[in-house]
Amino acid sequence: MKQTGRLAVAALAVSLACTGGSGGRGSGTSGGAGGGPASGTLSIAVIPKGTSHVFWQSIHAGAVKAAREVGAEVIWRGPLREDDRDSQVSEVEGFVSRGVSGIVLAPLDDSALVAPVTSAMRSKIPVVIIDSGLKGGEYVSFVATDNGKGLGGKGKVVLLRYAEGSASTNEREDGFLETMKASPGIQVVSSNQYGGADVESAYKKSETLLSNYKKPDGSLGIDGIFAPNESTSFAMLRVLQDNGWAGKVHFVGFDASENLVKGLASGQIDALVVQDPINMGYLGLKTLVAHIKGQPVEKRIDTGVRVATKENMDSPEMKDVLHPDLTQWLRP
Repeated sequence: MKQTGRLAVAALAVSLACTGGSGGRGSGTSGGAGGGPASGTLSIAVIPKGTSHVFWQSIHAGAVKAAREVGAEVIWRGPLREDDRDSQVSEVEGFVSRGVSGIVLAPLDDSALVAPVTSAMRSKIPVVIIDSGLKGGEYVSFVATDNGKGLGGKGKVVLLRYAEGSASTNEREDGFLETMKASPGIQVVSSNQYGGADVESAYKKSETLLSNYKKPDGSLGIDGIFAPNESTSFAMLRVLQDNGWAGKVHFVGFDASENLVKGLASGQIDALVVQDPINMGYLGLKTLVAHIKGQPVEKRIDTGVRVATKENMDSPEMKDVLHPDLTQWLRP
């Protein structure tokens, strides 16, 4: 059973149960160790899926934090768009040619990145995979949320997927749907629409998706929505706000950003399933350096996941993941 799928369902379940399902609630590079790299310093390439979202900036901050502790240099490069597989493949290949000490990679596609990662490993450049899985097992370690970790009430719900080939979001989506099957009072009326790699694409897809369920009086004929990452969650929130539906349909998103946290505080989002991207970046780099130094590392490292709600969002534990301070690790 997929954990984050269960958490998303549980969060949506609480919302639906409260109303019986009625819905009536109104690239570049950066030196990570501080200063230029000294002779003999490990050079670690950290390659995210994209560079614009807060999630990836937090990954960057965590990697820099770890690099300072171990005296390594972080080289941060990634695609601008999270659907640019060719660009990410080229980045991996470029770092292999450059001869870096190791690579920390969040693969855009669980198949397309297999060959370049295999090439890196066979060139004696170790690779740690973070955030999203990669087919096969020719890498040092996989550091990520357990995307595999009821629905009370009744109602109709929709799922807006992210993008094909993204292992992490696919697992969240599948876990959500798998858990839904155990809830006979819930009907998933749409689960085959993909938002795409950026907010504008996801906005258009969200608007088209929800328009199918718009009633003559302008209200929505659904009770709940789940979106599996930062960009789809923000796009869906914008569509709900622009059409006067925000706060009138139960909505669970994934990941945190300033706009999503505002939506949570205002009651327009019922819950956010949040990871710990700073810890993910931190452990990804620390695990790679430990391997390079000949220390044993685990093949799979779970970085944890939580559900943030309006009720618990001000707790110290939630503040750390909802309002991460990146300035101490990244230059403004």
